[in-house]
Amino acid sequence: MDFVLANWMLIAVALVSGGMLLMPMLTGGGGAGLTPAAAVQLINREKAVVIDVCEPAEYQAGHVGGARSIPLGELEAKLPGAVKNKATPLVLVCASGMRSGRAVAIARKLGYDNAQSLSGGLKSWREASLPIEKA
Repeated sequence: MDFVLANWMLIAVALVSGGMLLMPMLTGGGGAGLTPAAAVQLINREKAVVIDVCEPAEYQAGHVGGARSIPLGELEAKLPGAVKNKATPLVLVCASGMRSGRAVAIARKLGYDNAQSLSGGLKSWREASLPIEKA
């Protein structure tokens, strides 16, 4: 007990820093997301499925090659039908990376533990000079 009283400040700092390290895991963030290069490796090596969560008009204007279109508002209802195996890695993409971050939380809630967001979205994909398809 004397140790705790004598070192209360060190214990408080350890608890706060540990909580800050665990916060992304607890909130479903899990980090900043995938870089375009890491996403390509995941697609090629582990047969990841790319899900574009943009609205249909945005999807038609341009999307990652082979991406399936499921708008964010319909993701919870349509994802289980589109990707039946929950162990399949998912790469969720939107225009800037904001909606795909929310989509990761939805996918993980549905049991897709290998869901990740493309950081920077389609914008970072274009900046990396990777191919884009238009519908």
